[in-house]
Amino acid sequence: MLHEGGAMTIVKRGGHRPSEDFSKQKLHDSIVAACLSAGTPTGLAEQIGRTVTDAVISWLHTRPEVTSHDLRLTATKHLRTHHPDAAYLYEHHRKIL
Repeated sequence: MLHEGGAMTIVKRGGHRPSEDFSKQKLHDSIVAACLSAGTPTGLAEQIGRTVTDAVISWLHTRPEVTSHDLRLTATKHLRTHHPDAAYLYEHHRKIL
């Protein structure tokens, strides 16, 4: 569960990497990067980043534990409503060369 001050541990992919504390800034930056990669103007990318990050944080408040995969799926779902092309890039970031 997201604790006072926003601290939550994110279990990394497959347990092969150490867990890490949730970072609102890291999530925001990754969403903005996907938007910018899809050709979105900077101001709009920042706005979408804030909106999606806020939606994900609301979702985190209801979870006792979260994996990085669950976090990415939830962020993708919310991003898809604002920018489908950026959501595709965000969802497939490890598969695109």
